[in-house]
Amino acid sequence: MLAHTRSLWELQTRHGDDRVRLFAAVADALDSVDAVLYPGSFVDITASMVWHDVTYVDVDARAPRFFADTEGITEILNESGNGADGHRVTFFGQDYTDDLPVEHDHFDLLISLYAGFITEHCTQHLRVGGHALVNSSHGDAAMASIDPRYELAAVITSRNGRYAVRRDGLDHYLVPKRPTEVTVESLHESGRGIAYTRSPFAYLFTRVS
Repeated sequence: MLAHTRSLWELQTRHGDDRVRLFAAVADALDSVDAVLYPGSFVDITASMVWHDVTYVDVDARAPRFFADTEGITEILNESGNGADGHRVTFFGQDYTDDLPVEHDHFDLLISLYAGFITEHCTQHLRVGGHALVNSSHGDAAMASIDPRYELAAVITSRNGRYAVRRDGLDHYLVPKRPTEVTVESLHESGRGIAYTRSPFAYLFTRVS
């Protein structure tokens, strides 16, 4: 493994295996997730420790060299205990707001974590019936909540380092603490999420149209 690859991976995993546990909980809750799109991933290849076909997108100048080290990525996946056999890791070094060289209506899961309004720009690549994993960072959960293409399917809670996917009581979520009109324009202007009465770690939305 190249030293560059190792140093970036150590930077990514300084908080341990938290992201693996998150993705594993999502995988356990969903059926038939074959293809995953992960825009704004930086070098977080933990998705490939859970799913076999993951497409990563990131504009950071360090990421292309990381993903070019296929031997290093294989070593990381093998070290995780999940193995690299049969895994397909694809990377595009670009801004996800630009046109992506991937099919529309193709992916089963879209991941949006700490990287802006991913659902606004990338939902076209998610198949109807597929899911978007979205957290509140930069307001993307609020953006998905007002997108008519989505319905809230579940929330993901975190307690003592463990993640749980819950489908009950969903009407209690995405309720603003203060009466406010949530619009695309207001979210772009603020660049942050809405303060809700309940704040899970993340949300699962289903694409319905």
